[in-house]
Amino acid sequence: MPNRSTDELFQLIKSLEKGEKRHFKLTVKRSDGEDLKIVTLFDALDKMEEYDEVLLLKKHKSISKQQLSNLKAGLYRQILASLRHTKDEDNIDIQLNEQMGYARILYNKGLYHQSLRVLNKIKQTAKAAHQLTFQMQVTFFEKKIESLHITRSMENRAEALAYESEEITTHLSLLNKFSNLSLQLYSWYIKMGHARDEKDVTAVKLFFEANLPVYNAAQMGFYEKMYLYQSYCWYNFILQDLLMYYRYAQKWVDLFSKYPEMLTIETGQYIKALHNLLSAHFDLNNYDKFAATLKQFEQFAQSPEAESNANNRIQTFVYLNIARINKHFLNGTFTEGLQLVPYIEEKLEEYKLQLDRHRVLVFYYKIASLYFGSGDSATAIDYLNKIINWKVDLRTDLQCYARLLHLIAHYELGNYDLLEYLIKSVYRFMANMKNLSVVEEAIFKFLRKSFTLKPSQIIPAFKALKEKLERYQGNPLEARSFMYLDVIAWLECKIQQVPVQQVRRQKFLQGRKKHC
Repeated sequence: MPNRSTDELFQLIKSLEKGEKRHFKLTVKRSDGEDLKIVTLFDALDKMEEYDEVLLLKKHKSISKQQLSNLKAGLYRQILASLRHTKDEDNIDIQLNEQMGYARILYNKGLYHQSLRVLNKIKQTAKAAHQLTFQMQVTFFEKKIESLHITRSMENRAEALAYESEEITTHLSLLNKFSNLSLQLYSWYIKMGHARDEKDVTAVKLFFEANLPVYNAAQMGFYEKMYLYQSYCWYNFILQDLLMYYRYAQKWVDLFSKYPEMLTIETGQYIKALHNLLSAHFDLNNYDKFAATLKQFEQFAQSPEAESNANNRIQTFVYLNIARINKHFLNGTFTEGLQLVPYIEEKLEEYKLQLDRHRVLVFYYKIASLYFGSGDSATAIDYLNKIINWKVDLRTDLQCYARLLHLIAHYELGNYDLLEYLIKSVYRFMANMKNLSVVEEAIFKFLRKSFTLKPSQIIPAFKALKEKLERYQGNPLEARSFMYLDVIAWLECKIQQVPVQQVRRQKFLQGRKKHC
């Protein structure tokens, strides 16, 4: 993947849609030379594929190096101002901020009663949308007006404002604690992945218990509940308690049914909730519920909320296509799943300035797994090399399993001259990352021994390894090995001497028969 530009103005311009560019060009001032230079700069950056300051100055002699910094700053402000007037219809934060501005203007004019009426409208809107920070801003402003001026706006005004302020503060305090806990747990997962050993388990449990505040669910609002459910999701996912992970992911999704007005306001959170619910069904092999939730997500992807802005479209693309790939993993249709790859590659290129590295790594690993499962180990290696050669400091678990799958893919291709080196290299990497479980140790031991086995001994050795590893499938600390790499299916394919996807397909169809 190409290196993304770090120039913020260039990123902003590249994120603009055609209508937004047209609106900017229509509204930008053209009264003097500097404004003309700003338009020239905009057009020049818009035409660039990658930001190149040297080339920019060389092509546009009217812009000097000394002027460039100020021109870029001015252009950045003007683009934001243009977007501000085209993208504020459905954004509750922008609406409330604008109204707060009007209230302050009226107050500065000495029109206190008019200012209080505007503030009361803001408060009602903020309450309906569960916007606690705006409620607090309004309450502080009202107290300021009442303490400096005699408004006689209502009886017992001081007591009412004091009570409101205390109530909002209580909710904000709880919300802050839940959101901190959720964020810190998510950060732990992004950096480390699942709990690797008992030490990790103990550390995560102690952290969670120490930071989970005392709460009364009946008195909690939307945001407190949402961050509480998120916290439990990340906590149980890290510990690989998949049933509890599923339960709280479902609570997270159901929250939007109880508060339908929040779907427009917190669309990104709803998308993330659907993603986690799909992940839980996938990890638990709940095919019917997975399919139903995926259908729900696909219907949502066509909704005005999903299409309302670039962020929602990008998040929908990421999580919807991860789920579509996972569906092919569940039902063993790896080759069919490869049809998704050209579209995903196209979108990864289109969204390269906005997508974080973590999502790209996940896509590369998923695509590599599709190719491996379909029997194309060589192409799988190409995608795994993208992960291995991309120096990042996150998802050490993904980095480890990419190397392990890379090793197995070379084994499939019969690249025995590389295997001795790769086994040592991957083993050392996983040991340094503290990512070696009993399952991985057994795989490495088998691969080392495989060089000395006679042809007649290979299949019995595969059977022995399969039997050994199956004993660990119920162990939470070994679960990640089976989640990231379906080693049992691979061993079964070697025993039956059929492709991996045929094994997966047989398993899926047998499960459907039992279900029926």
